[in-house]
Amino acid sequence: MTTEKVISASVQFFTISEDEAGQRLDNFLLAKLKGVPKSLIYRIVRKGEVRVNKGRIKPEYKLQPDDVVRVPPVRVAEKNEAPISTKLNKVAELEDQILYEDEVMLVINKPSGIAVHGGSGLSFGVIEALRALRPQARFLELVHRIDRDTSGILLVAKKRSALRSLHEQLREKVVQKDYLALVRGQWQAHTKVIKAPLLKNELASGERIVRVSEEGKPSETRFSIEERYANATLVKASPVTGRTHQIRVHTQYAGHPIALDDKYGEAEFDSKMKAAGLQRLFLHAYSIRFEHPKTGEEMLITAPLDKTLKGVLAKLRTSQA
Repeated sequence: MTTEKVISASVQFFTISEDEAGQRLDNFLLAKLKGVPKSLIYRIVRKGEVRVNKGRIKPEYKLQPDDVVRVPPVRVAEKNEAPISTKLNKVAELEDQILYEDEVMLVINKPSGIAVHGGSGLSFGVIEALRALRPQARFLELVHRIDRDTSGILLVAKKRSALRSLHEQLREKVVQKDYLALVRGQWQAHTKVIKAPLLKNELASGERIVRVSEEGKPSETRFSIEERYANATLVKASPVTGRTHQIRVHTQYAGHPIALDDKYGEAEFDSKMKAAGLQRLFLHAYSIRFEHPKTGEEMLITAPLDKTLKGVLAKLRTSQA
């Protein structure tokens, strides 16, 4: 027998504050109606059950201060999935990974293997974990994303105004993000920039595969060499654009796939890196530079490599000594 979970039992009215203004209606509803599938949200908007200032509205409408949003009663099928409390150890570990926090934002050093948000068969990700850690927080939203297997810096906004400011900085390309990647072979010193358009394909399983294609979106990554080893190079990768899997595909395109990349890697190189102790994708978001959304001061935050990655590099150094 299918049980139903009541998200809201009666009609709700929300008056949009200055801090909430500027976001799309569908995103606002997703945040307010946690656990409701996106398809159901679009259905109730399309049917006119959601109203703004008593009128029918499109999901992409940008909310304005003092708008009144009417939300109908919502019920969804109950899922038999483990509650977030079963993952409390992982959740608590995230608290130890916070690099910086103030009243408008926080920066976390995301471990490899944890998704930034739930979905695709995952009941929770970093953002859901942070909300569980901070039940009193009225607003917590991801500023950007990094791949599940990539570790490192992730920005989270605690105020709508901070989210807007940081999104604008990302659009204007004034945010400087630097990654460290261990790649196969000897990276050529003259390969400083890769501009190769990327096309994203989503398989029936939901898995995303990206390839270089003239039909793709313009994509640019800058590279510099950090350290050389016998059969690998540690490179700094600085994405100018922010496409899905961009660094992973650009390094593969250059003939230097990243170590232990299960989508774009190379088996023989991966087995050598496993012998050096590597057990995960060697891609780490290690620094970010941006303007603080409230004070305007320049922020530079770095996230150290974990012990495992440092150990792999140490082993590669000794093996060529």
